[in-house]
Parts: sequence; structure tokens; C-alpha cells
Amino acid sequence: MSLKIRRVRYYTASVANRVGSAYEVLQEMAKSDTNLLAFSCVPVGPSSLQITLFPDDPEQLERKSGSMGLTLMPPQNAFLIQGDDKIGVLAEVHRRLYDARVDVYASNGVTDPSGSFGYLIYVRPDDYERAAAILEC
Repeated sequence: MSLKIRRVRYYTASVANRVGSAYEVLQEMAKSDTNLLAFSCVPVGPSSLQITLFPDDPEQLERKSGSMGLTLMPPQNAFLIQGDDKIGVLAEVHRRLYDARVDVYASNGVTDPSGSFGYLIYVRPDDYERAAAILEC
């Protein structure tokens, strides 16, 4: 697989921090036939979780979120990078942004046993279109 970089929209929502909360959100996504490109869930204080949803079809998530019991915050933008895992591939992506003085303020990623990776890059809203041009997406 060659390097694939795409723009993605993501949404956050707060849910109660209790056993099964992430499962319940993911179950609702599946029941509503909402495909996710990525999902994150982190605690925010002792009684809340912040979930971050990266839907394949953002409009579908927006339409169905109310029936799933989710109150979504306004959407934000990031970049999803997927490709073959090799040493230095992410450093090259970061170098391109660094050379253009675009600040990557957050990122996260994962590899899989088949030798591929997925990586999310977050840049400041004011830098998003410039970063997209640099990343050619």
C-alpha cells in the first residue's frame, strides 16, 4: 500500500464514565450502520469520558447522533494517514509540515501485524488548508 493521506472530520462527545460506556457507544454505531475510521475514549475527571469519533460519513453521524443519545460538539478536522509501516515514513510527513512551519499539536497511531499503519495528525484550524496543500490531499 502506498501512502494514503486524507482529510477527516471528527466529533467529540462526553458520556458517563462507567463500566461499558465505550461498548454502548460502539454498539450504537454498529446498530445505526455508522462506520468509524477511528475511535478514542479517554477519562475526563472522575465521572466523564470524552469520546472522539472519526466517521466515514460525517453527515450520517450528525443525522443519527440524537437517536444514539449523543450530543456532539461541533466537528473539527484532522488528517488520516495510512500506509506500509517502514522506518522514517512518519518523520518524512512531519518534516514536510515542519519545513512549512505548520505545528502538529497532537497525533496518534497504530501499526498492525500485516505491516501497515494508521496515523492521525491534528493541526491548528488556521493551518489546516495549508497543511492539506502540503500533504497533497
